[in-house]
Amino acid sequence: MTRKTLLIILLNVLPLAVGAQVVFEARLDTLIMLIGEQRELTLDLTCDANQRVKMPELRPGQALTDLVEVVERLGSDTIVIDDGRRKQVVDRYTITAWDSTFTLLPQFEAQVEGKPYKSKGLALKVMMVPVDTTDVNQFFPPKDIQSNPFSWDDWRPVIWFVVINQLLLLLLLWLYGHWRENKPLIQIIRRKRKLPAHQVAMSEIERIKNERKWTEEDSKEYYTELTDTLRNYIHERYGFNAMEMTSTEIIERLLQVQDEQALSELRQLFQTADLVKFAKYSTMINENDANLVSAIEFINQTKLEVDPNAPEEEIIVPEEVKQSQARSLTMKTTMIAIGVIAFVLAVVALYFTIDLLR
Repeated sequence: MTRKTLLIILLNVLPLAVGAQVVFEARLDTLIMLIGEQRELTLDLTCDANQRVKMPELRPGQALTDLVEVVERLGSDTIVIDDGRRKQVVDRYTITAWDSTFTLLPQFEAQVEGKPYKSKGLALKVMMVPVDTTDVNQFFPPKDIQSNPFSWDDWRPVIWFVVINQLLLLLLLWLYGHWRENKPLIQIIRRKRKLPAHQVAMSEIERIKNERKWTEEDSKEYYTELTDTLRNYIHERYGFNAMEMTSTEIIERLLQVQDEQALSELRQLFQTADLVKFAKYSTMINENDANLVSAIEFINQTKLEVDPNAPEEEIIVPEEVKQSQARSLTMKTTMIAIGVIAFVLAVVALYFTIDLLR
């Protein structure tokens, strides 16, 4: 083998050997400290980028010597160097000491690919706090309580968290109330033109007529709907609550404003309805038809004509929500989701509020 060949081999192998070198060291930011001071301990390991590394695990409160202990871990960093071929792992800790001494910190051990590597020992000198001994009889009285000025900047976060917490609790109470009373989250309000009482009654009678319930053998439902329509009309037309009155009371009240002849057919209709509903009286189809005509004639005879030049009256009508719709799966899921989110946010706001008050 010639010298030239040997030189080429060494030039190619030497960088690999250097690249595979593991460097592990420990260092302090100072070698001298006072009792109770805190200093930074750094553990630094450099190796190939593809090697597995296990750094020493130091826990807060762990004693390094009889007088030196770990306060906290400041963090860990991994840095890629040499164009990605090498990496540097750095762990930083805070240490302190509680007595004056000159001590040697133990060696720290790290593992690379399972092989241990130890750092060099570190010397640390802990000094007493300097005391003025020139006048040992000099005493200082206790200082007064310091009065700090009030600052909104200090209390603003607390106030915001308290307000947010209260709003979230009110939201939870509102959701619970709607859930317990089976109310929808949003109630739709619609404005509609108020129709005259006779138009509403005639529209309802037209519906009853189209359903042809008066042709059925059991006409109880037919007479119930027909008399309810007349009771509502009488309530709107004459102003007394006919829905809560008996048929006789309605006729007696109407006699005060109508003559006997105008109410004869209405009295017959109510009597027939009472017999059907309470005495299981069976009616003929022509009798049902005649009573329907009597109801229409009564409305036509007693209706109040509306002035076409008068302004239209509007009423606000809440949109009816069915039981199944109010408790639909979508609504329940939405209410539960909003409630859970509001509860979590309320707990978080309360936690931060307590933390800020400490």
